[in-house]
Amino acid sequence: VQLVESGGGLVQAGGSLRLSCAVSGLTFDGKIMGWFRQAPGKEREAVSGIQKNDGTTYYADSVKGRFRVSLDNAKNTMYLQMNRLRPEDTAIYYCAVEILERYRGSLLAMADYEMNHWGRGTQVTVSS
Repeated sequence: VQLVESGGGLVQAGGSLRLSCAVSGLTFDGKIMGWFRQAPGKEREAVSGIQKNDGTTYYADSVKGRFRVSLDNAKNTMYLQMNRLRPEDTAIYYCAVEILERYRGSLLAMADYEMNHWGRGTQVTVSS
């Protein structure tokens, strides 16, 4: 299994970026896909998640209404569209996957899952 993030960069506050997570070695069925971020000196936090089987999604309160997660099954790629970016969104963004042994219901919180595989991350820097 391999996850490769791309799309990070430097953007001014109020701008937009779209992150991509190209996945190889598995399909999205029966998986929890997630985006996480870690800013310097801070703990890693869950940003967003998506479960293909039932279409449920998760967003951290800090990004609700600004970020949108999606899947392209044909390209086996997950995206994170980030709009109205703020300096506090500056972090390394990682994508990750949990391979579920069984369906556990709607995706309510990323804390309910232990992600099995991680990408190496992509840097997002938002200038003020």
